[in-house]
Amino acid sequence: MTALVLEQIENRICTLSLNRPDKRNALSPALIAELKIKINNALQNEGVRVLILEGKGKSFSAGADLQYISDIRNNSFEENLADSKSLQELYDLIYRGSKPVIAKVTGHALAGGCGLASICDFTFATPLSKFGYTETKIGFVPALVSVYLQGLVPHRKLREWLLSGAIFTAEEAQKNYLINEVIDESNIDDYVSEFALNLIKSNSGDSIALTKQLLAETTGKELDAALQNAAEMNAKARTSKDCIKGIDSFLNKDKIEW
Repeated sequence: MTALVLEQIENRICTLSLNRPDKRNALSPALIAELKIKINNALQNEGVRVLILEGKGKSFSAGADLQYISDIRNNSFEENLADSKSLQELYDLIYRGSKPVIAKVTGHALAGGCGLASICDFTFATPLSKFGYTETKIGFVPALVSVYLQGLVPHRKLREWLLSGAIFTAEEAQKNYLINEVIDESNIDDYVSEFALNLIKSNSGDSIALTKQLLAETTGKELDAALQNAAEMNAKARTSKDCIKGIDSFLNKDKIEW
């Protein structure tokens, strides 16, 4: 049976490729389950420092699988809730996981596929890539992703995207802080690989993990609670092996090898 998610580990980078090109990498319960397993394995693998998420073929992901959408009509509330929680678990693995995740978007990223690209730590796309939270077009709600997007995208633009279900360009996505850069299709593979390698070589893995945890835990908190959390995280970071190594290297004027 063909894997729904392909995995390649090289130079401490784990590349996970959605592998349903004939279906434009549409999300199905089986694909989501397989992707969760492989992301979790990469997070636990000490030989991996960065994850790259991409789609095989001409699309990153066109959203939910048509058969899956058809099946939803007969699901009970409990079944739909369990299904939603499965997607939430996938998003949380990426958003709260200890290692940076880079989305490399070529082609379309729509509905759930757009959500998947949105919550990665870094997102790069080609000039012809298209994005869209198209759920309202067919009676769905972009519920989970809306939580992650608040505070990331300007509120007026976020309301426009989520309520209209409009499809928009990579240039507009970058202008409104949804993605980091628009990269020519002929260069995007090399660009993302170099970006990932630079993250590995230039930054402490422990520090990145703690910073991701800090951002996840303080977003939306009241100021005093957020500052208390930040102070505790700062104290925790100072006792980490990476911090001690960094201080020693700095004081000795040695180049840090992460």
